[in-house]
Amino acid sequence: MNKYILSVLVENHSGVLSKISGLFSRRSYNIHSLTVGVTEDPDISRMTIVVIGDEQMLEQINKQLNKLIDVIKVTVLEPNNSIYRELALVKVSINQGNQSRIIETANVFRGNIVSMGTESITIEVTGDEGKICEFIDLMKTYGIKEIVRTGLAALERA
Repeated sequence: MNKYILSVLVENHSGVLSKISGLFSRRSYNIHSLTVGVTEDPDISRMTIVVIGDEQMLEQINKQLNKLIDVIKVTVLEPNNSIYRELALVKVSINQGNQSRIIETANVFRGNIVSMGTESITIEVTGDEGKICEFIDLMKTYGIKEIVRTGLAALERA
């Protein structure tokens, strides 16, 4: 099974996300990650959809997406010709003994401390999926209270 990243330009109006997610669910394809936002043109949104499967599944998804009226363009992003980023907020338990190590680790990963209390600290980390996973793995030793991840945002390189 391979991971594929699709960049899908769609018309920016209500119901489009529902149509696209319905297309995936009707065919029993799982969306691994989905990020949607308006583009430089307020009438167009970009969906970054990550799917895991084989080339036949990718071909079917591509054909089905291109049949939808609201879809403007579908691009399969190639890893060596694209930029991928994700954002994660990680809330970690702190105490007097681990606080400075957690802050040092966040600094190594160029993380931003967005909230700190007496029992927890929340760190924002941005980067590729590998960097995010590595940071989360290191924070597990301190006790993760909560995690939220945005999903992948991706563009083709210039």
